[in-house]
Amino acid sequence: MKILLIAGGWSSEREVSLDGARGMEKTLLARGHRVTFFDLLGGFDNLLATAAGHDFAFINLHGAPGEDGLVQAMLDQAGCPYQGSGPAGSFLALHKAAAKQIFRQAGLPTADWEYLPLPPEKSWRPRLPYPLFAKSNTGGSSLRMGRARDRTELDAKLAEIFAAGDEALLESEVKGREVTCGVLGEEALPPILIEPVGSVFFDYRSKYAVGGAREVCPAPLPPPVVNEVRKLALAAHRALGLSGYSRADFILDKKGELILLEVNTLPGMTATSLVPREAKAAGLDFGDLLEKLMELGKPPASAES
Repeated sequence: MKILLIAGGWSSEREVSLDGARGMEKTLLARGHRVTFFDLLGGFDNLLATAAGHDFAFINLHGAPGEDGLVQAMLDQAGCPYQGSGPAGSFLALHKAAAKQIFRQAGLPTADWEYLPLPPEKSWRPRLPYPLFAKSNTGGSSLRMGRARDRTELDAKLAEIFAAGDEALLESEVKGREVTCGVLGEEALPPILIEPVGSVFFDYRSKYAVGGAREVCPAPLPPPVVNEVRKLALAAHRALGLSGYSRADFILDKKGELILLEVNTLPGMTATSLVPREAKAAGLDFGDLLEKLMELGKPPASAES
């Protein structure tokens, strides 16, 4: 199959995207596919024409563009199938404040929040009690995310977020352990328990530094908790109208209750990333996972004719 591998882009997660895509390229080539490595940063103006000459596209972008649905909409225009969700579901999942409204409406447990699309006035006071978390509303990889114990720390974190051109989301702090669970097709995968090393939460360093976190798969949790994680991950996937695959992140609080943080529609795709590790625990190696995503992304034969 002739595959267009779209990576890079111009978000703050560009390097993470490129690193992951190189591993995907190697695996796809070993599987006998022809691969065009396409860096969106320099190639955006040729995306439609290039996509039209390929059988399938793999999108390995993080943040916007990519997770915002723009590339998906353009691939739809070009008639080129791709892995994962379409434009609407992608954007709703990326926009944390919108996704949290959907979670709350669907009866899914999520922390209280306050959305700040613009820097607030000096007289503003947060509705949530300290300590609280401030994060980019549409960012990923825990970049520009931090815990604020008072107004001084909060103002510093908000200044960083708004200086980067982002919107801000504030969330109540929920103490507990982090658990993540992927969905593949219509099945939730074995979840992973995440234990940051040297950090109080799963920040950028914990995610990408060697030894930054212990990621235990399958999660050593009681079967009822594992079942509930998988149930909620699938419910969140469906509530957002997603397809193909996704990854839901949770906090398991000290009372044993799960709090849904967010859902990622283009999760990391190195062989050691979270969803590939979960897929391996379910019996799919990295190459098998990529083939499965292509199978899920291709329209039925009747729709192609």
